[in-house]
Amino acid sequence: MSASQTSSSDVPTLLVKIFGKDRPGITAGLFDTLAAYSVDVVDIEQVVTRGRMVLCALVTEPPPGLEGDLRATVHSWAESMKMQAEIISGLGDNRPRGLGRSLVTVLGHPLTAEATAAVAARITKTGGNIDRIFRLAKYPVTAVEFAVSGVETEPLRTALAPDAAKLGIDVAVVAAGLYRRAQRLVVMDVDSTLIQDEVIELFAAHAGCEDEVAEVTAAAMRGELDFEQSLHARVALLEGLDASVVDKVRSEVRLTPGARTLIRTLKRLGYQVGVVSGGFTQVTDDLKERLGLDFAQANTLEIVDGRLTGKVTGEIVDRAGKARLLRRFAAEAGVPLSQTVAIGDGANDLDMLNAAGLGVAFNAKPVVREAAHTAVNFPFLDTVLYLLGITREEVEAADTVDTV
Repeated sequence: MSASQTSSSDVPTLLVKIFGKDRPGITAGLFDTLAAYSVDVVDIEQVVTRGRMVLCALVTEPPPGLEGDLRATVHSWAESMKMQAEIISGLGDNRPRGLGRSLVTVLGHPLTAEATAAVAARITKTGGNIDRIFRLAKYPVTAVEFAVSGVETEPLRTALAPDAAKLGIDVAVVAAGLYRRAQRLVVMDVDSTLIQDEVIELFAAHAGCEDEVAEVTAAAMRGELDFEQSLHARVALLEGLDASVVDKVRSEVRLTPGARTLIRTLKRLGYQVGVVSGGFTQVTDDLKERLGLDFAQANTLEIVDGRLTGKVTGEIVDRAGKARLLRRFAAEAGVPLSQTVAIGDGANDLDMLNAAGLGVAFNAKPVVREAAHTAVNFPFLDTVLYLLGITREEVEAADTVDTV
């Protein structure tokens, strides 16, 4: 049988493994050594952890009679570099990856060995194989990504969800593929997501009706009240407030930790970013200008003769409205809906989260966590970046360029 007819799985290969203290020149030195034996490179993988390197090279077998010399030379070179070498004979390339490929991102603060073991065991029980593990970040949380094959994304996500809740970690499962890096529109809720506050409660504090408004807000976010009815009821309590309170509320708004980093990084990587809110344009317009957002839509408080009338004007942004606006923003941005990311915390965000290509429940109510594609339960908004495969190093690199 000619070489062209020989199956690649039948071709003799050598797995050359080098390990020891990392230093410049190891990779070049190994392949310079192998080059003398006319071998071809089939696969390479290199990992450095705390200054220790593991370098694996899968190469074709050298010409007849030279394998023994190759082995001796590689071991001698490794010894001269104060490294260790191991060479294993075999046939062909790595085994093909199974159908169904997913990326499992695990967030922990800290990420314990117990949690890591539980995730790995669950992947195995679903029929999946871990092909690669990579750390995305060590700050503000530890984020690790598992590349998994052999099981479809949805069953894997379902299987891992209970473990995440029990172990106090966040686990996000998304389908692997180029589309993950192509998600170019991120739309988020404002109250208790982009910011730490509920804007209407800030207004209510100035009107002396904070407790009454907070009670209605909580019921609405739990899905116990119709949003539009609750909105009108709460806004009615603000009737008569001087319009100067708008500036005071704007100054009181507190961004969620990591919000600026999230937006700045996304913008520098070419994403478009928007917000939709059941709050008020009097605040979201200001946030849009301050943060350089591409889109912003919310309800508008009616102001007549310098005072709030207790009414809202224009299109109501409710649960269905948020999903509608996500679609509108995507169309304006020229981004397919499957390549959008939505982030929210309340029941009125659910339609938007389900409509997006990836819906992220951020420090959300239980009903939202259960229904969203994935959940983040750490108080740092920039952890969402890790779900998009963006590493902490890329975040820091983006900070070295000029401000957008």
